[in-house]
Amino acid sequence: MKLDKFVIAIIVSILLAYFFPQPGSSQSPIPLDTISSLGVSLIFLFYGLKLSTAELVRGLRNWKLHVLVQGTTFVIFPILVLLVYPFIHGEKQQTIWLSFLFLAALPSTVSSSVVMVSMARGNVPAAIFNASISGIIGIAVTPLWIAPFLSQQQASVDTAGIYLSLLLDIVLPLAIGLSLRRWLSEFARRNSKKLSLFDKTIILLIIYKSFVHSFEEQVFSSMEWLDIGVISALVVALFYLVYGLTGWLARRMGFDTADRIATQFCGTKKSLVHGTVFSNALFGQSSAVGLMLLPLMVFHALQILIISIIATKLGQRTTD
Repeated sequence: MKLDKFVIAIIVSILLAYFFPQPGSSQSPIPLDTISSLGVSLIFLFYGLKLSTAELVRGLRNWKLHVLVQGTTFVIFPILVLLVYPFIHGEKQQTIWLSFLFLAALPSTVSSSVVMVSMARGNVPAAIFNASISGIIGIAVTPLWIAPFLSQQQASVDTAGIYLSLLLDIVLPLAIGLSLRRWLSEFARRNSKKLSLFDKTIILLIIYKSFVHSFEEQVFSSMEWLDIGVISALVVALFYLVYGLTGWLARRMGFDTADRIATQFCGTKKSLVHGTVFSNALFGQSSAVGLMLLPLMVFHALQILIISIIATKLGQRTTD
């Protein structure tokens, strides 16, 4: 399998943040914070334009599958990380553990989940429903998992401010996009590739800005290559644990192959788009944002690689 171009772009963005930090530094005259904030709002406005309410209504029928997928995404995933919490000691371990909880509490992806399920000849309508509704649920649920542990790391946490930020940056643009679907949904459909490119550009900008701040504050100075290797190994273990668990639960619940594929593919995905957006709301201008995003970026690359290989094999097997 070829390395995903977006994964390569992420690596390039981090390298640019290290070698050319001036545009994203706190002294830079370029208003990257404002640009990224406006970009995020436009991402979710366009998402509202593309969101098919008809598909969502049709998808409500398969409720057992939806409960399992959303339960895996927002309950099982975070609980698996919480089980390790009693064994965490020291500020460095606490920060890395929090980055894993942040990863675990995020919603699923939209486009890649649907594409992979389609490749594997799974239940595509169920994938569309779960991937779409996951992002909406995550706006409310993800901060609930993170806020109690933020209060232990910071003097005070403005929970109301977090939700207000999410409301203004995500919910309001999403609502505007949904209200404009009647007139602009066809425009969004025709320009889906360009809108996808815009989404990725904003995400890369946020990643660049986050890592510039982290490098400025020398957040990674205490980390060695061994630490990064351990983080990567833990990400792989977490992915396969959830993938195996969702498959086992799907079989126990009597799902057919198509539903099991949708369950495993949607239940194991985590959204880099929501992760970068939520990191701004939850962690603000903290220099540790880059570290908070590190497991998520490793997971993003991993999920694309592994699921695409599995999807290709399943697709070939079902056509034999």
